[in-house]
Amino acid sequence: MPGERENDVTGDTPALAAMRNEYAADRGLSEAELTADWPTQFGCWLADAVAAGLPEPNAMVLGTADAAGRPSGRTVLLKEYDREGFVFYTNHGSRKGGELAVNPWASLVFPWFAMQRQVVVTGRVRPVHRAETEAYFATRPRGSQLGAWASTQSEVVPDRAALEEAYRAAAERFPAATPVPAPPHWGGFRVRPEAVEFWQGRAGRLHDRLRFRRVEGGDWVVERLAP
Repeated sequence: MPGERENDVTGDTPALAAMRNEYAADRGLSEAELTADWPTQFGCWLADAVAAGLPEPNAMVLGTADAAGRPSGRTVLLKEYDREGFVFYTNHGSRKGGELAVNPWASLVFPWFAMQRQVVVTGRVRPVHRAETEAYFATRPRGSQLGAWASTQSEVVPDRAALEEAYRAAAERFPAATPVPAPPHWGGFRVRPEAVEFWQGRAGRLHDRLRFRRVEGGDWVVERLAP
């Protein structure tokens, strides 16, 4: 009928506009508290997240884009970081792998909501050396190793049974006494940051945002951003 709203799903939906948490007034991040470089600062905050018992503190939202600039995002796990960047592993044939092949730039967000903190990274991406991939793959649980062989990540599959059958085939290919090698289509990527922002929630939405930014010559500057 005229005037009726089609596909109205708001009846039992909470009032989203009213949902908010007020951040602590006594927390903050000043330039004086910031460490000398971003790896040290990141390490301190990651250690805080681990000590606080946050679930999967190494989880990060990875943003990529295709050749036309259409973005996509997903959660992956950080497996290593150093001055050269942040490392994660994936199937190179996945959507993110394909997008990074044509547009080797990415963003990372560490959403440590319970601590009213975020770390936001942007930078160029390159594959890690194969030896590094193989060394990490060897540390994975056997089930995860077999899963890497079984999954054609991001491709359409007919049903769950097809995925489980592919897993059984991988288990037969690599019996229990046989080491499982890293698949040729699977490996690591390193995000080499151009900027690393440390975001601390503050009262009144006047958040502290301090950013390390790489400048010409490879040096870094620290900048405060408006919330």
